[in-house]
Amino acid sequence: MDQQSAAAATGTIDGFGWARYTLLTDKNSIMKLIKYFLITCLCLQSPQIFAKDYLATLFGIHSDGIGMNTKTIQFAIDYISKNGGGRLVFHVGRYLTGSIYLKSNVTIQLEEGAVLLGSLNPFDYDQHELTALIFAIDQQNIGITGKGMIDGQGKAVARNVIDMIDKGLIKDKFRSGRPEVETRAMNISFLRCRDILIKGITLKNSASWNQTYDLCKNLKMDSIYVDNKDYWNEDGVDLVDCEDVSVTNSFFDAADDCICLKSHHANASCKNILIQNNTVRSSANGIKFGTVSRGGFSDIRIINNKVYDTYRSALALEAVDGGFIENILVDGLQSYNTGNVIFLRTGERFAKGSRFENVTIKNVYAEIPAGKPDAGYEYEGPIEDMPRNVSPGIIITGVPNLIIKNVQLSNIEIKHPGGGNRFFADVPLDKLNSIPEKSNKYPDFSMFKELPAWGIYVRHATGLVFSNIKMSSEKKDYRLPVVLDDVHDAKFINIKFNGMDKKQDVFQHNSSGVTFK
Repeated sequence: MDQQSAAAATGTIDGFGWARYTLLTDKNSIMKLIKYFLITCLCLQSPQIFAKDYLATLFGIHSDGIGMNTKTIQFAIDYISKNGGGRLVFHVGRYLTGSIYLKSNVTIQLEEGAVLLGSLNPFDYDQHELTALIFAIDQQNIGITGKGMIDGQGKAVARNVIDMIDKGLIKDKFRSGRPEVETRAMNISFLRCRDILIKGITLKNSASWNQTYDLCKNLKMDSIYVDNKDYWNEDGVDLVDCEDVSVTNSFFDAADDCICLKSHHANASCKNILIQNNTVRSSANGIKFGTVSRGGFSDIRIINNKVYDTYRSALALEAVDGGFIENILVDGLQSYNTGNVIFLRTGERFAKGSRFENVTIKNVYAEIPAGKPDAGYEYEGPIEDMPRNVSPGIIITGVPNLIIKNVQLSNIEIKHPGGGNRFFADVPLDKLNSIPEKSNKYPDFSMFKELPAWGIYVRHATGLVFSNIKMSSEKKDYRLPVVLDDVHDAKFINIKFNGMDKKQDVFQHNSSGVTFK
């Protein structure tokens, strides 16, 4: 190929959809030139490029952080939706607002330096079961994008809610010294929406869970930054019975569960979800299924995530309300300074019939601390919930009539502090029945308080496979590495404790078909 033809082959389309190329004269170059014109025309016809941008200033939206913009922003969203869709673009400034409703074919674009600021007045927020700053109900093709920020000013909002409760103007159960989750405003609440893009933005300081997506489909969340530890019960993101979701390349720091999948509807489920390349910190659980689990969770992939400084479990999969957990893959999990690494649980809290089967967890590296993992954060997990001796890294606990089935764990390394002291608390191996079932209680790894193993504790399970497991304790511990209670047809392949293969360190009670290789 001559130099002119080579130049034509490198033609590109710029950010405005225009083809850029060098003027050439030979036959091959002219054909390539025609090809680039065709590509340009196709690009100009694509909806994403054709959609119009509307500046917030066009509608008189104030950027001073003082003027209230609720009605003006809502007018702008409605106008854009009615006129073919597009982006409502906010440039540098602080835009104060109460509840607004995103409509079909509208994207809120927050440029760098733009802050959508939640009102401090609790009466500026609407409630549709949940209270929120940004609602979307039964909408499609919507988004919030850019490098800007949504700041819910949650602590001040929550304190003002308490003030209104004290005056009798807001009705609330006000349990445990704080308003109910439903009364405090979250940043985002989307219900029955589809084709959603949340990308690039920072979400911080809601008064409740940060963002909830309920019965939504085709949600893509990418490269967002969540700082949500301004008050109690502040989750990072809640996916409720959603389908076809990806949560990728994002950072979450929350006072409650970070990436939390829930199933509120008995006839629905979380399905076909990807959670990949995220970094997570929580004063509760890192990545969690539940606690509400009425429907189920299936076909979910959790790939290459990191959890650190987290009070409870790095990974907690819980089916305790009549729902199911099945066909789950966890591949690549780093856990540093977490109270527990893996917690798998069935139960019968709100309903019977929970099911847990076909889960694969592999390629895990974890370090468990001797002290409180979230010490120093303003809203720490309750110290009274912690057991006296550091819990096992892996806890798998079904209940007698709801057996956990077919779980495979492979290529896992856990470093445990050890140092368990029987004078603090002791569960003798001949009294394993003294460990309560708690089948109808709220699930968490610390719910049983003391457990008789420092590495792996399994109860009421069948068809488990542990392969290439390496566990070490920094200090001597009076407890055995592994305790099995009512475990059947389990395989242990290449299991090493403190650098040595010690099968005698696996204690079996009411178990059968346990083999070692």
